[in-house]
Amino acid sequence: MKKAFFVSCGSLSLGLGIIGIILPLLPTTPFLLLSAACYAKSSERLYHWLLENKYFGSYIKNYRAGKGIPLKVKITAVSVLWLSLSFTIVFVVPLVAVKILLALIGAYFTGFILKQKTLQKHAV
Repeated sequence: MKKAFFVSCGSLSLGLGIIGIILPLLPTTPFLLLSAACYAKSSERLYHWLLENKYFGSYIKNYRAGKGIPLKVKITAVSVLWLSLSFTIVFVVPLVAVKILLALIGAYFTGFILKQKTLQKHAV
């Protein structure tokens, strides 16, 4: 029962992390870290698959190692975040209070992204 719970939570978190790659308001790395933690408690096979996955593994490995996030990813994330938020604030949302709330959420996630250590590439 416990194993099924953690596999389900890990899979849900993985799904949200994948969506977070596309939608800038969902943070990808925390969801992938949660997935890794859930899989580590429930399924060694899923845990190793996640860590070795060519799309998700580097997020988890670099973050856990304290290496940070690549500068290109930071720039892309902040740019997509503000492009989508700006469009939503200007063209979609009619209520000023919701526009302000969206701007504050965007500012929070921008700060969160920029505060993360920047991954330095070393010459080989």
